[in-house]
Amino acid sequence: MTDLKTAATSPLSTVLGALNTFRSRHASWIPVFAAVLILVVMFGFAQWWFGNFLSLRLISALLLDNAYLLILAVGMTFVILTGGIDLSVGSVMAFTGILCASLVSQGVPAGVAVPLMIAAGAAIGLLIGVLVHYFDVQPFIASLVGMFLARGLAFLVSLRSIKVEDEWILALQSTRFKFGDFYITPTGIIALVVVVVGVLLLQFTRFGRTIYAIGGNEQSARLMGLPVVRTKILAYVISGVCAGLAGLVLTAYQGSGYPLNGSGAELDTIAAVVIGGTLLTGGSGYVIGSMIGVFVYGTIAILINFLGAEQSWKRIIVGGLLLVFVVVQRVIVTRSSRRT
Repeated sequence: MTDLKTAATSPLSTVLGALNTFRSRHASWIPVFAAVLILVVMFGFAQWWFGNFLSLRLISALLLDNAYLLILAVGMTFVILTGGIDLSVGSVMAFTGILCASLVSQGVPAGVAVPLMIAAGAAIGLLIGVLVHYFDVQPFIASLVGMFLARGLAFLVSLRSIKVEDEWILALQSTRFKFGDFYITPTGIIALVVVVVGVLLLQFTRFGRTIYAIGGNEQSARLMGLPVVRTKILAYVISGVCAGLAGLVLTAYQGSGYPLNGSGAELDTIAAVVIGGTLLTGGSGYVIGSMIGVFVYGTIAILINFLGAEQSWKRIIVGGLLLVFVVVQRVIVTRSSRRT
């Protein structure tokens, strides 16, 4: 009788033991899996409710409409992993976008305008990083300085929208590579390449390991002899570069530059990164998780449109998800500290 009971319960015990082992060793992946679960549930509900929701065309549109946000989220992931924050990304995206539109409208080749706009984003990121490290300014305040600076520069370039007529830039959005019902544009390819580069940098380089070490315990990282100064500043530079790239993608998407573009984009980006499982305290998170967070955010917007509800519901739902994920993160951090 005992043998039969043991035989019956051993598979279940093995599974539970494996789950507990995975949870203890890979707790940082739990929020990512939660985000994936939410995405699957939303897809399942939408397919059940509408009947024709899931399609390759919708997946294509999801990437197309959120390519700029995905690029911003990758850069923000680097910053938040260090325990910082970057509130300037939306304004930098607007500034670089209007700068690019202004330059090409004056006859500057796109091959010159695009590197200039990315360099401008990197310069603002560098400024924020220097303020944070060398002047000991809180990341919130330092990035707020960058936000006001970038937005002011955007208005300095132009107070009105500037239409883009450069064929190369417009082709980034209009060109479509089709694979059956699925299609992808160069803007989507740029976003996915940024994701791949972000994953490689964080997971397979010394720079990435230093990012995690700084977010986990900056003082310990210093005692270990890691290049804390250079890494923290580079994290903000990467965020600035991503904001510059996002400015290019958004300009191609809209066919124009506008100084008020990106208003609130920094909050959308932070929301997507947190929903994707990156701890606001730093030291834990993944670029893949941020990508899932962007898709969750984009799917919510699509569902709101399909339901014909007011756009305010998108903010309410995202706010609720943020609350849930912040609580989950708090529980994970508390349990991890108890184990140590």
